[in-house]
Amino acid sequence: MSLLILAKGFTLTLSMIAPIGTQNSMLLTQGISKNHHKTTAALFMLYDAILISIGVLGGSLILSSSDTLFTLLTWGGILFLTGYGLLSMKSAIKQTGATDDYIVNKKSVKLVIVTSLAVTFLNPHAYIDTVMVIGSVGGQYTGDAKVYFLIGAILGSVVWFSCLATGAAKLSSYLGRPKVKRVIDIAIALVMWVIAWSLYSAWLIRAAS
Repeated sequence: MSLLILAKGFTLTLSMIAPIGTQNSMLLTQGISKNHHKTTAALFMLYDAILISIGVLGGSLILSSSDTLFTLLTWGGILFLTGYGLLSMKSAIKQTGATDDYIVNKKSVKLVIVTSLAVTFLNPHAYIDTVMVIGSVGGQYTGDAKVYFLIGAILGSVVWFSCLATGAAKLSSYLGRPKVKRVIDIAIALVMWVIAWSLYSAWLIRAAS
């Protein structure tokens, strides 16, 4: 039974974080350029572990019950995701007409840390996925079952970010080509805008209720 609960936490986390989001897009970019991608992955694992723990241990109830907090997170996320999408589209436009030589924008460790904090904690989807969704499911368990679920959920994050960082770095010779990178940047921009619109729609529904 304990292994089944652990597996449930593991698979739930994977289903939440696998779709393209701000964390995944940043890690993909860092992996392609082989620029502190392991550090970036480790930071995201740490952030997710913190947020998932907060959610499973009761934080989901606080977040879901506060209309003011929900509104602030939602509109902050809409603005952030819209801006992030614009930056990705700007990057795609810059690469138009470029040769197949690598375009590598190296970031310092300090900038990587600051950016990783921004794409995680300024993005309400991070709270919705980890604190609210994963936290509400994990909050249904008690005692050892809660611990096993929490471990499984955190392991899901560790495995996903490890694989993404390693895969992006290994495929960097292909993914780093300007034409391919341009397609990736455009896709990221579109996804960010779709998520921003979904947040706006969710806010309208909650505001009307």
